[in-house]
Amino acid sequence: MAFQGFARVWTPLLPSRSVTNGPVGVKVAGEKVVLFRGRDGKAAALVDRCPHRGVELSLGSVGDDGCIACPFHGWRFGADGTARGVPLNPDAKLERLGATPLPVREIGELLWIYTAPGTEAPSEPVPPEALVDPGLRRTYLETTWRCHWTRAMENMLDTPHLPFVHRRSIGRSMARRMTPSSRMEITWEEMPWGSRQGFRLDGKGNLAYLDFHRPNMMALHIPLPGRRFHMHALVVPVDDRTTRLIVASARDFATLAPLDVIFDRINARVAGEDQVVVETSDPVEVPPAGQEVSVATDRATLHFRKYYQEELRGSA
Repeated sequence: MAFQGFARVWTPLLPSRSVTNGPVGVKVAGEKVVLFRGRDGKAAALVDRCPHRGVELSLGSVGDDGCIACPFHGWRFGADGTARGVPLNPDAKLERLGATPLPVREIGELLWIYTAPGTEAPSEPVPPEALVDPGLRRTYLETTWRCHWTRAMENMLDTPHLPFVHRRSIGRSMARRMTPSSRMEITWEEMPWGSRQGFRLDGKGNLAYLDFHRPNMMALHIPLPGRRFHMHALVVPVDDRTTRLIVASARDFATLAPLDVIFDRINARVAGEDQVVVETSDPVEVPPAGQEVSVATDRATLHFRKYYQEELRGSA
């Protein structure tokens, strides 16, 4: 079944720069998708399967007319999936030979798809503000984790792991403040697009806060005097054991392009620290809350699990 456990949602898929002249094939929640640009330069998305003999359209090419051609028999499809030509069959009834389109949007520097067939979607993507703010410089780092996307997503919402997994990087200051009797309190506020999490360590608040944007985005807002700095994790399911992670940073300082590599290196280091741990999770997919023991500091991940089990897991 298409997009099992991840159907009828908007998800970021790839940075816009990933799709230029030719078709690009990706997998989302087990479904193969092909992205390409039509004659007008706008992004298009189709299920990556020719309706004729099931060949991957991403192996084909995009012509000057903006249509994608199947590599097997040369069938041509427009950005909306309609068949535009069937070689050697001039009398073919094109209206019944189309490919399957998916709603696609290009917002900020990202391509988004709606995980249900059809040219229309019932809603529009709601990206984190820092990913579309024209006053911020952004970098995008892509990596692949060998885990179910839910394990990666709940990791991004899990504040208590910072002084342990990231004790030599972003969790260093928290690790230094901790004592054997330290207590962490997690706050959780429902928002129209998801939820907002804050935390207090030993009664002392922190100006940093973390947003969960349903279904698969995290935004960490880091307080810097007189500056804006935001870290994002875009957690895209590929299949039952593979996740595409896009780490995006947004800032209003150090905006020269050559400096992007510094932020990418930091992001790669932090993501690598998480990856080593998360890829060992067993079972692979997050189970219902009652099947693993939990404590008070698991408030955020338990909320995510409830959302996943009740609204996504059975979707198709």
